[in-house]
Amino acid sequence: MLRPGRDNLALGRPGVNVSLMRELPVTLYMGNFYDQTTASITPLDSRDLLPLFAFCMSNSFSVEIRKIDQKLNVTPATLIKIAFDLDYWKKIAAEEYPHGLPKPYANDPTQWIFHGHPCGSVIWNEETKWTTHGPLRTDDTVLQVAIARLLGYRWPAELDAEMELAEEQREWINRCEGVLGHADRDGIVCLPAVRGERRAVDRLEVLLADAYGDQWSATTRSKLLESVDHAGKDLGSWLSDKFFIQHCKLFQNRPFIWHIWDGLKDGFSALVNYHKLDYKSLETLTYTYLGDWITQQKKQISEGIDGAEARLAAAEALQKSLELILEGEEPYDIFVRWKPLEEQPIGWHPDLNDGVRLNIRPFLSVPDVKKKGAGILVHKPNIHWKKDRGKDVESAPWYNLGPQLGGAKGDRINDYHLTLAAKKAARKS
Repeated sequence: MLRPGRDNLALGRPGVNVSLMRELPVTLYMGNFYDQTTASITPLDSRDLLPLFAFCMSNSFSVEIRKIDQKLNVTPATLIKIAFDLDYWKKIAAEEYPHGLPKPYANDPTQWIFHGHPCGSVIWNEETKWTTHGPLRTDDTVLQVAIARLLGYRWPAELDAEMELAEEQREWINRCEGVLGHADRDGIVCLPAVRGERRAVDRLEVLLADAYGDQWSATTRSKLLESVDHAGKDLGSWLSDKFFIQHCKLFQNRPFIWHIWDGLKDGFSALVNYHKLDYKSLETLTYTYLGDWITQQKKQISEGIDGAEARLAAAEALQKSLELILEGEEPYDIFVRWKPLEEQPIGWHPDLNDGVRLNIRPFLSVPDVKKKGAGILVHKPNIHWKKDRGKDVESAPWYNLGPQLGGAKGDRINDYHLTLAAKKAARKS
C-alpha cells in the first residue's frame, strides 16, 4: 500500500474511498494508508459523513463524475468538482441508514477487512437497514480463498482483534478457526502425492467440505467449477491449468501463491505461499519435495514405467533452476532500486516489504520450462521491470545509474543485475 503524501489531510480521518477506475465503486474509509488507484473524500465535519456516504453510494455520484471526466482512470481532483446538496442527502441518508453507518464488511478477498472464510458472506439487508449473514458463496473467489487457506495464508482482519468490523464479519472470522487445521505448515503443497502428503486436490476437497459443512455436495462443487469457467470438468484439472492465471488476475498481477512446475502435465508441480518462501523453505522445495519426486521417477525407470525418463529429466532441470535462484548470481538475482549495494539481497533472501514485483523475478528469469517469459511458473504475470515513472532524488542509491544504461540521472531503473561478488564486497567494506 502506498502512503498518502505528507500534505494529505485524509490520513487518520474517516471518509469515503473511491476507486478511480471504471464504475468508481466506493467504500468507507477509516483513515488508513491506501493505494494510488483510489482517492479519499473526507468531510470537514464528521457529522456529514453519513450523507456523503449516501451520495457516493448512489448512481448520481458516478454519473456526475463521468459528465466531466470520461477517462478510464479519473483524476482525484475531479471528485470534489461536482455539486453536493448536503440537505438533500441528509434526508436520503436518514431513509437509507436510519441506524447510522454500517460497520465495515466485505466478501472480497482483495480487501483487508475480508473475513477470510472461503464461502461465508455478509450482506446488506434492505428491510432491517443493517448487515446480516448471507447465503454461502459459490462465486469465483471461493476456490481462490480455499487454496490460500490451504497454503497457510490469513487475512489481516483475522489477525487484528481491534479492527472495526460488522458483527457478522467478526463471526465469520471466528468460524475460520474450523479450517485452520487444513493449513500446510511450510506453505508448500504439491499437486502430485509427494513425501507422504496427499495430492493438492484431495486436500482442497476436504477443506471445502469442512467450510461448507452439510451444504457441501457434488452440486456445490459443480457450481464452483462453473464460476471459474471450468464447467463439466474436474477440480484437479482446474487446479493445474487455471488456478494461477485466475489468481494473478484477481490479485492484480501481484500473486502471493506461486505455481511452480517442471513443464510436464504429468510432472512435478507445487503451490507455494510466497509469504513463507524463505531460503530454508525453498531448499525444502528443491531437495525434499522435488528430491522425493526425483527418487520416485528413478524407481519407475527401473520398473519400466512409461514416461518416467522424461519426468526425471524435467524434474532434474527444475532442480537446477531452483538452485540458481537459491544462489542468486546474476541474472537470477533480486535488484531493489531503493536499496544501496550493501543492502541488496544475496541469494534467495527476499525482503517481503520489497513486494512481489521484484521478488518474483528470479522465478521468471530462469530458463522457461514451457511458456515464454514464465520461467518455472505455469503462467507469466503481467509484470514489467522497466523504469518507474518519475525521478529519484540525488540522495537515492542508484541516482547515477541511468546514464550507464543510456538514460538520465534519477531514472528509476528496475531492470538491472548485480553480481554476488559485488554485493559481498560491498558488505565487507
